[in-house]
Amino acid sequence: MPSSPSLPWEFHLPLSPGDLLRSGGPAQYVVQEVLSVAQVAGQLAEFRGAFQVQGPLAILQHFDTLYSLLHHFRSINAAVKEDALELMVKVVSCHSSDLSSILDNLDLSPSDRSTHLNALKMNCYVLTHLVEAFEIDSCKSGLSGLDPSGKSKKNCTTGSGFCWEEERQPLLQLLTQLLQLNLRRLWCGLVVEEEFISLVTGSCYRILEKPSISHQKHRATREAVMHLLAVALTHYDHMLSATLKITQMLQHFEHVAPVFAGAVSLWATEYGMKSMVGELLREIGQKCPQDLTRDASGVKGYAAFLTELAEQIPMIVLSNMSVLLHHLDGESYVMRNAILTAMAEMLLQVLSGDQLEEAARGTRDQFLDTLQAHLCDVNGFVRSRVLQLFTRIVQRKALPLARFQAVVSLAVDRLQDRSVTVAKNAIQLLAAFLSNNPFSCKLSCTDLAEPLKKEMQKLQEMRDKRTAKTAALITPEEEWEAMQPELRATIHQLLHPLQGEEEEETLEVEETALNTAERIIQLLRKLNYKHAIRLTQMAVCHFHGMEPFTSNSRLEGDKETMILGVLRTLYTDSNLENNIQHPLHSSGDEDPVIEEQPPSELVKQEMLVQYLQDAHSFSMKITEALSMVSRMMYKSSVSVVQEAIEFFVTVSQFGVPQALHGVQRMLPLIWSKEPGIRETVLSAYRRLYLSPSGDSERARAERLVQSLSLLMVDASLGTIQCLGEIISEFVQKDEIKPPVVHLLWEQFTKKSQCSSLERRAAVMLLGMMARGKPEIVGSNLDVLVMTGLDEKVIEDYRLAQEVCNAISKLASSNKPAEGKNHAPFRLPQTHQLFRHLSEAVTTGFAQPSTLWIPFMESAMTLIYQLAEGPEEICAQILLCCSQQALERLQEPQGVEAEPGTSPSSVLGGANTLPTFLLTHLLSLVGNVALQQVVHLERAVSAELRRRRVLGEEQEAKKHVVNSTKEQSAKSIENETTMEEDLGLVGASADDTEAELIRNICDTELLDGKQLLSAFIPLVLKICNNPGLYNDPALSAAAALALGKLCMVSAEFCDSHLRLLFTMLEKSTLSGVRSNLMIAAGDLAIRFPNLVEPWTPHLYARLRDPCQGVRQTAGLVMTHLILKDMVKVKGQVSEMAALLIDPEEEIVGLARNFFSELSNKGNAIYNLLPDIISRLSDPDCGVEEESFRTIMRQLFSYITKDKQTESLVEKLCQRFRTARTERQYRDLSHCLTLLPLSERGLRKMQDNFDCFADKLHDLAVYNCFLAALGRLRRSVTRPETKALIEEMEQKLHACHNHGMDSTEVPKEPLCQEGGKTPLLEPGKKRQVAGSCRRPMSIANRDADPSFITPQSRVSRRCRGAALRHSSQKPAITFSSDEENSPEDELCAELTEDETPSKVTPISRASACRAL
Repeated sequence: MPSSPSLPWEFHLPLSPGDLLRSGGPAQYVVQEVLSVAQVAGQLAEFRGAFQVQGPLAILQHFDTLYSLLHHFRSINAAVKEDALELMVKVVSCHSSDLSSILDNLDLSPSDRSTHLNALKMNCYVLTHLVEAFEIDSCKSGLSGLDPSGKSKKNCTTGSGFCWEEERQPLLQLLTQLLQLNLRRLWCGLVVEEEFISLVTGSCYRILEKPSISHQKHRATREAVMHLLAVALTHYDHMLSATLKITQMLQHFEHVAPVFAGAVSLWATEYGMKSMVGELLREIGQKCPQDLTRDASGVKGYAAFLTELAEQIPMIVLSNMSVLLHHLDGESYVMRNAILTAMAEMLLQVLSGDQLEEAARGTRDQFLDTLQAHLCDVNGFVRSRVLQLFTRIVQRKALPLARFQAVVSLAVDRLQDRSVTVAKNAIQLLAAFLSNNPFSCKLSCTDLAEPLKKEMQKLQEMRDKRTAKTAALITPEEEWEAMQPELRATIHQLLHPLQGEEEEETLEVEETALNTAERIIQLLRKLNYKHAIRLTQMAVCHFHGMEPFTSNSRLEGDKETMILGVLRTLYTDSNLENNIQHPLHSSGDEDPVIEEQPPSELVKQEMLVQYLQDAHSFSMKITEALSMVSRMMYKSSVSVVQEAIEFFVTVSQFGVPQALHGVQRMLPLIWSKEPGIRETVLSAYRRLYLSPSGDSERARAERLVQSLSLLMVDASLGTIQCLGEIISEFVQKDEIKPPVVHLLWEQFTKKSQCSSLERRAAVMLLGMMARGKPEIVGSNLDVLVMTGLDEKVIEDYRLAQEVCNAISKLASSNKPAEGKNHAPFRLPQTHQLFRHLSEAVTTGFAQPSTLWIPFMESAMTLIYQLAEGPEEICAQILLCCSQQALERLQEPQGVEAEPGTSPSSVLGGANTLPTFLLTHLLSLVGNVALQQVVHLERAVSAELRRRRVLGEEQEAKKHVVNSTKEQSAKSIENETTMEEDLGLVGASADDTEAELIRNICDTELLDGKQLLSAFIPLVLKICNNPGLYNDPALSAAAALALGKLCMVSAEFCDSHLRLLFTMLEKSTLSGVRSNLMIAAGDLAIRFPNLVEPWTPHLYARLRDPCQGVRQTAGLVMTHLILKDMVKVKGQVSEMAALLIDPEEEIVGLARNFFSELSNKGNAIYNLLPDIISRLSDPDCGVEEESFRTIMRQLFSYITKDKQTESLVEKLCQRFRTARTERQYRDLSHCLTLLPLSERGLRKMQDNFDCFADKLHDLAVYNCFLAALGRLRRSVTRPETKALIEEMEQKLHACHNHGMDSTEVPKEPLCQEGGKTPLLEPGKKRQVAGSCRRPMSIANRDADPSFITPQSRVSRRCRGAALRHSSQKPAITFSSDEENSPEDELCAELTEDETPSKVTPISRASACRAL
């Protein structure tokens, strides 16, 4: 190749394009002229021609043309730019090919080297800047290519078919090929200048800045960039620059984190650039933790990069992990999460398994310790992330067994975390522990305790044997040292005997020295030292000079030392021991098994016991978590509830017995308004019960029925209803197969052997399935009647009751659809169902059974639901039962009365009736009366409406048929008018029908001519004489019958409400009070205006001494208040007092009430002042600590700022009316519960005079300081802080010195001169104890008569009323004296004690309350 002429200049790579326009030195290239846009295309064509002639060196003469193109890039035509790019690709490609041969030439002249170096710089400069220009242009076009709908337009391809995104990869590969050449020769073998490498790599970083580069379709471009940068790193020392550039981009571009993680992984594995990982991690590790806290976007990039990198190359990251650990103590939780995630990846991929070296085990333990420590991190996101990491570790079985207990304990503790996400992830971790536990597929504590105890006993036995063996293996030298002191003393005693000691019997030596030595050793082992010493003396003399009785000649003078030496030789000489060991052990009593037991057996047993202990401890922890997760099923977070449900499904699959409680507890969630929760419950029961194990369809059906039956054991009515909803859903979706239904019918009909409980469960399940498919029961109605309601009903009333409930599904499923006027489904009176029901009720009437009443109620309900003319059937039943009672009453008096009878003077003078018979009769009367009202209000009213609508439709059709075509337009108008009239007529007709039904109930049902009226005197007699009729069951039945009769007629209710509330208040029987509370609640809905004056007596039952009555009253009042059937006044404080009830169920009921009440606008906000006043009242309030507990719950519902500000003002003003120091403290404590704001602070300042004179009390003063301190921590404005400081100064001044004259009003705040008199100690004790007085005490202190709301009477009548009230007799419910007059036993109040009807509650229709 001929040498090129030497150039008079040198091309220096500029820092900015403008530097090429300014001269930097005499030999530096400078652009002479920047061409105009119009000239660029022509000059570019000349460059193309020159390239064809001169090759890549043509750039030396035409660089200005290409520089001008770059200068005017935005203004130049796209075709020209594309041509320029294509041309430059050819130039650089050609130059790369030429350089491969030129650089191999060892005779390259300096002029050629300089020429090609300048050409290379110019070509690469133009090409890389074109790449950057096209990349920038692509980004802008991408942003402008979005239509208003947000969808991207495909505008990356021009009309000529040019697509920049497709051109990038070949360009990058070309530059990679160029850099792979030995370009150092162009720089005289020295290092390639850094500016050139930065020029080439800069285009790579520019490409990576575009967010779309992370898309899958640009994978080839990403890989090309990675390989290009890898060549720069390996050949041109680009590591430092790359490290700085990568960390900078991670800080500003979040999308590049996974890209660079993949790149660094590629460089470390394929190019051997592992040091690059260390440099990057060191650079991130050197970042200031405080700076990372402020730079949120940057720390996210670093965190994502570390996480991705640890996942791809965990081994290399592990070796450089130490530079990052100090960030675990930083404030950035994102960085902590990233490092902990990296640790988890290393634990999973590198530090797992049993074959780890000691150093790796230590690192693993350190990482696990760090993860466990951060389970208690101050940030909830970190705690949540660590729980997720442990879940992965457990699922991959990478957690050492020794750490199971510690991590499980931490996870159980996190269940109570205040963060919802943490609690949810804790549940997931516990579920992962269960699914991947190494112990057993069944984790019942009971099942594990027995084998553990057995194996521990076995281990103890083995250890005892091992101890005995170890004791037997003590060396002879050790035994000798132990016995030597005593031997020495014995020898001395024998050699120097005291006077008077008798000589021992003479011993004889054996025939041989060995036998004698054996005998001496036996004597020593038996601790017979004297005989051993004497025998030794004799043996030394007898076997003188023979082994082992040889003695040192020097010791013969010292007999003591000589004998001791011989004995030592005999006992410790191993050779001698080996000679005599076999006969010794063969004749001994030791167990040879001890010698043969290998040590490995003991180790195996210890491992087995440790395994069982770990399994038992794990099971105990899971059992402990069950109760906590069970409470979480009713959290407000949907995700937490779903996780709790899934957890119980997992626990159930592992056979934990306590899981059944959680499975039952999730049942009410089927009624959740959240579709996700409802579907999760269905899915849980589907997995638990619809996929049973079994070899055949029959076996699977038996397993499914058995599991569902187990759920209904001792289940409440609510649980059964929930289960019925779930099963009906499954039936509607055909998820319960026919073999299951067939098996249930077989169990019911006794075709398959089963117990009575299983038979009853089968009927219940069939009834539940009938809700989804009524034909399941409808097609087998005769079977149900003939089998379940035969003559054996009295043997199993519960089965008969469930049969009635199952048949009743036919009535509920045959309701006419909306818009259709089909006749309701009814059976004729002659149907065998009603005959069997009548016989069952009347036959069981005369039999004493507590189960007859529930069966009777179900039977009566079924008759009214399905029978045509049910009142006739029930009247016949009532007559038949009454006749039986009369016949029993007329039996001869000589027959001895049964125990438990109560006298009845109503029907038969001195004759008596059994109590159960009278109870049955009253229950039947009350139930028939109530069912008749329901029948009229629902069935009869609906049938009247249906017939009316049907008649109107027929009339409308006739009107359309009779209309003529000529009057079509007018008819349309007439039809519209007619429809409007019909609408009015329909509404009027509805009212007419309702009035008809109401009139029947008020005037006819209890009329003297009707059957029910005959029993009213009996009901009133028993209710009015509780001392005479004192049986609890009879009293409860009479009270319930009275309540049901009051539901019939408003007139009857009005005249007997006084009696009903008297019994509610004064009855000593909790069952009577509970029944009447329910009846009073129903009456409040049906006749609200009549019951409204008695509302305080309804609230009074909330303080009943009986837990059952309080719970019933709480339920009733909850429904009445939430349905707006009673006025919510200050008496709602009685509901608030239930928040401190000793019974947890009642507390939960009260919480649910206030939670629902908080959803009704500002209800709680409006009630709070009155509740505070009543509960802090020293005469009828609660204790101070209880008051604070209640207030914490109620104030948690105050969330609006305006409510908070208003309450601050109201509470401050109530200090003026407070009478005791206790009330001061209560009010100030309430202020601390409010989330005080700046406006609230100003309200407090405006009302400072109201509480200033109360600040002398330390508790009040501290409460105000606490409220201000909490506000100080939450505000940042200097003005607010100044207000807080000013307020604190005023508080301090008033507390210590009193108010200044300008702050304290001169006149007293109250009539007592601003001083509140203290209560005497005795009075204080009386107030504290009166918060929940027993009912008997309360009644004893009150007036003997029943004090009711006073009627509005004129002044003229007041005196007479007072005189009359002073003569009222005392009321008593006891019947101590059999002959007490009837007037004294009467419990009814006098007329003037009846509450006046004030403030009536209006409602649309009083008769539609059932």
